[in-house]
Amino acid sequence: MKKIISKTIVLSLALAPMLLAETVQMQELQVEAKINSVMISDVSGEELKSADLAESLSETVPSISLVRRSGIANDIILRGQKKDNINVLADGTKTYGACPNRMDPATSHILTNNIESVEVTEGPYDVENFGTLSGLVDIKTKKPSKELSGEVNLNAGSFNYKKASATVSGGNDKVRVLLSASKETSDQYKDGNGDTFADQIDNYIANNSAGLSGMPLAQFQGTAYQPQYRDMKAFDKKTFMGKLYFNPTDNQELRLSYTANRSDDVLYGSSSMDALYDDSDIYNLEYSIADMGSLSKKLDFQAYHSEVDHPMSNKYRISGTLPANVMISALSTSVDGLKLKNLMELGEADLTVGLDASRRNWDGDYTKGGTLLPTKSIDDVNTDNMALFAKIEQSFGKVDLEVGARYDDTTIDHGGALQDNDYSAFSGYLSATYNADKGIQYFVGAGKSTRVPDARELYFTSNSSAISGTPTLDQTKNYEIDLGVKKQYENAYVKTKIFHSWLKDFIAYNASKAPGMMSMPGAYDVFENVDAKVYGIEFSTFYAASDALSFDAGLAYQRGKKDSPLSGATQNDRDLAEIPPLKVNAAVNYDTDMTSSKIEVVAADNWSNFDSDNGEQAISGYAIANIKWNRDLTNGFDITLGMDNVFDHAYAVSNTYKDLTLLASAGNEVILMNEPGRYVYANLRYRF
Repeated sequence: MKKIISKTIVLSLALAPMLLAETVQMQELQVEAKINSVMISDVSGEELKSADLAESLSETVPSISLVRRSGIANDIILRGQKKDNINVLADGTKTYGACPNRMDPATSHILTNNIESVEVTEGPYDVENFGTLSGLVDIKTKKPSKELSGEVNLNAGSFNYKKASATVSGGNDKVRVLLSASKETSDQYKDGNGDTFADQIDNYIANNSAGLSGMPLAQFQGTAYQPQYRDMKAFDKKTFMGKLYFNPTDNQELRLSYTANRSDDVLYGSSSMDALYDDSDIYNLEYSIADMGSLSKKLDFQAYHSEVDHPMSNKYRISGTLPANVMISALSTSVDGLKLKNLMELGEADLTVGLDASRRNWDGDYTKGGTLLPTKSIDDVNTDNMALFAKIEQSFGKVDLEVGARYDDTTIDHGGALQDNDYSAFSGYLSATYNADKGIQYFVGAGKSTRVPDARELYFTSNSSAISGTPTLDQTKNYEIDLGVKKQYENAYVKTKIFHSWLKDFIAYNASKAPGMMSMPGAYDVFENVDAKVYGIEFSTFYAASDALSFDAGLAYQRGKKDSPLSGATQNDRDLAEIPPLKVNAAVNYDTDMTSSKIEVVAADNWSNFDSDNGEQAISGYAIANIKWNRDLTNGFDITLGMDNVFDHAYAVSNTYKDLTLLASAGNEVILMNEPGRYVYANLRYRF
């Protein structure tokens, strides 16, 4: 794969002198949210309280729910789908987390202060990217400007949260540059009961230690923090983003970017280990040429490399008090990718054809007491994908039609003795939007998409040599139908969507096959394929009562069912895991020339349908209120004040599916992590 990427880059550079001959003006492409997607604009300007994109998305998009892992670096669920079942891209680059326990999901490597917009496409309506099974989260970061501009933000909040960030950009018609840097740190947040991470673990141990059987009490208590680390900070995070845009001629643009993330000592209160550090680097090269003739309206080439290092350890826990007992599970992953796509006009239709290729490497080791153990958690696994795709868009009067197709060929090679795997698949979709009279749009879409199992699901091995991966897994197929209608008024809109997804060979976790804490070496095959269904409804609305006052609201409801229970005598529950209950977002906004205010409510129903056989539990519903106020000052300054969880409610949003390794007693009581309590913040910003 690296040879392919290198050859492509060399070929592109060799062709550059010929391409420079064209001097036609490159037009700016406009992106609009479609009826089957949601566009969140000005993320960096609006999301000032935290750099965590997952929190921002969960408070903005009803169909997205939060998976709480820490004070930062949290995960998301989109329409009841998580991890590789949804695709997260940043400027077209793919970054995977290195942690098999989802401590560093893709959303954690791009921070809100660098993000211009996020478009969320729900369903299998993407053929340009590898692995879009049930949805796409498409992140666009800030672009360099021609004029000298920039901003500086100073942020402070509850739990001793502090953040400073700065961005500067400028250039001319030929060259533009953007530089951005940030640093943030925070103590452990306190939930609505006033408990920190350390307190929540202590409470959990106290409530569960009495009924332990088959597990030494000292081992269970060893998950608590050592006294000297009980009050340590929750994280310390530093980032940098640099971009260089070069326009050698009016119809060409070369874009280079580099993003670095450095997170130290990130605490994960619901797990038995914390991250010593979490480092990521993303390198991206894009080259675009416009109006080369009748066969190319726009040609895009992209090559990128991303890498993540993530060692996690019990160093701060009682189990790691003695140096000889300090365990480190160190994992790294990287992605090399390239894409070449060409947009051409065929009559009144726009046709896009392209090539997509990538290699992901995933490797992991165990160290105990400073000694490297012979067992590898993930043994140098390469996932190689090559794909061809095509998409055609055309309008027929009032009907906008879009058809896409993709063919994938994927090989997964294990670096050790376990079996290799080969997968191939056709994917595609058909969608139509009917633009009726009186501002009404009707949408219908149907598609099929696939995703291959990852190295953790196939091969993961514990430090006792217990193989919990299942090397014989099939790839998952999603067959989906979506229907939607949107009514646009002069000062309002109402949008409703329903969907039904048939998941063939869905990859599920079978807790009854999982090795115990004192497991012996062997194969356990804890992941298995099962057919399932997910269906639901989404509703959103906006109403501008006046030039200043507006209201917006949205709700999402999904249900998921396995066609049959997982294998094993103890598996009887057909509920699909990680399907959040009914969720509602609503807000009142008041904006004037100098000020803007927002009162927001985020609420969710009880978890009444959950996979109890595989670790999920009943969780109470909640409703929290957030408020935010912003005022322009003078000479480029403005100030934002806000308060989240105004009434200091103690609640949880993330369930306890055992696909994640969370703290659990011998009685299978899994720790439930509470959300932050009342959080007050202030941000001072200077723009020029």
